[in-house]
Amino acid sequence: MDCFRIQKEKTLYEKLSILSDAAKYDVACTSSGTQRRGDGTGIGNCEKAGICHSFTPDGRCVSLLKILFTNECIFDCKYCINRASNDVERTSFTPDEVCRLTIEFYRRNYIEGLFLSSGIMKSPDYTMRLIYETLYRLRSQYRFQGYIHVKAIPGASQDLIRMTGFLADRMSINLELPTAESLHLLAPHKSRKNILSPMRYVQKKREENTHELALYRHAPQFVPAGQSTQMIIGATPESDYQIIRVAESLYQKFELKRVFYSAFVHVNEDSALPARTDLGPPLLREHRLYQADWLLRYYHFSAEELLSEERPNFNLVLDPKCDWALRHLEYFPVEVNRADYQTLLRVPGIGYTSARRIVRARRTGTLDFTDLKKMGVVLKRALYFVTCKGKMMYPIRMDEDYILRNLLDPREKLPGRLGEITYRQLSLFDDMKIGEVGR
Repeated sequence: MDCFRIQKEKTLYEKLSILSDAAKYDVACTSSGTQRRGDGTGIGNCEKAGICHSFTPDGRCVSLLKILFTNECIFDCKYCINRASNDVERTSFTPDEVCRLTIEFYRRNYIEGLFLSSGIMKSPDYTMRLIYETLYRLRSQYRFQGYIHVKAIPGASQDLIRMTGFLADRMSINLELPTAESLHLLAPHKSRKNILSPMRYVQKKREENTHELALYRHAPQFVPAGQSTQMIIGATPESDYQIIRVAESLYQKFELKRVFYSAFVHVNEDSALPARTDLGPPLLREHRLYQADWLLRYYHFSAEELLSEERPNFNLVLDPKCDWALRHLEYFPVEVNRADYQTLLRVPGIGYTSARRIVRARRTGTLDFTDLKKMGVVLKRALYFVTCKGKMMYPIRMDEDYILRNLLDPREKLPGRLGEITYRQLSLFDDMKIGEVGR
């Protein structure tokens, strides 16, 4: 099918409407994580920003233009709205059109950067080259120095990934599904090897680039904000334990900045997919996985501590940190005036920021519960697990059922119930709170 003939049949606005809507199922876009500033010769810079419609810690709302280069695809993944066998309206941008859109939206102060993903048109190399040409023109011809997050196309040549990586701030390669077996079942044209190979290559090039920058300060940076990936949750029968172990392995082996979890949305009818239900996407499960992911990355938990083969799924009523604490009451209560930083991190209601404040403040005095509240500790959770000066806030029986009943007091506002669509994709800046949400 001639994509350039199709492009002439649609206006730029029509293409934007189709390809921005098609991008909504791709959640693996994060904030820049880098502070590369513009050099004054172009427009934009790359201060730490956010994802589409998110907020920075200082309350500033930031956004990215999030689009697909094309929704054409040679693959027929059973879960994807853009699969080859679906009868959907197809279109593609040209490199210049993406550049024009990015610059015009930026000049109108609508966006601070670009998130560019794509279906696979003709071949991985053909699509990756178009993406490279887009970024090259945006950086050189249009002098855009803002944040760019781009998808690497599995199966594309290393040369194209390398050239694109020197133009992008962040790169992501979607894992798609948690296991090779599930990938073979739902995306038979894709292979785990083709997905992990570019992931490994980006990691290797980043390590080499770090050494180059140590020797030559002005050497070009390769994917300075790191790489991320995405897994679809609920399309296949993996347990939370399997999923979180895969994420832990990716962080350890590939040094990923972020693993995203995307609740399966039933957009296709296929016998290999789960039956359609009235409950909708498993958003609460997705939410628990994000909370557990935060515990893995910043609270020094391991997957084996959170779940096991005997207990393979997260508690949908309690967040993973509270659930772990209730199952390990032998470690509690802890004395906040003596416990080390790692121990404080495991106390429900204490986030990494408040833990640091506690460690810093107790150097100059003894803390009480009033001090903890001022430091941001969520006392309605922490009071069951800590003592100040050897005393608990109230007389409390260290019994799992007793504490659970109090934590689940109906007067407390729970985050939602199964079947309610009240959850949303977490952003990096939710992390500033979910460290405190996971507390």
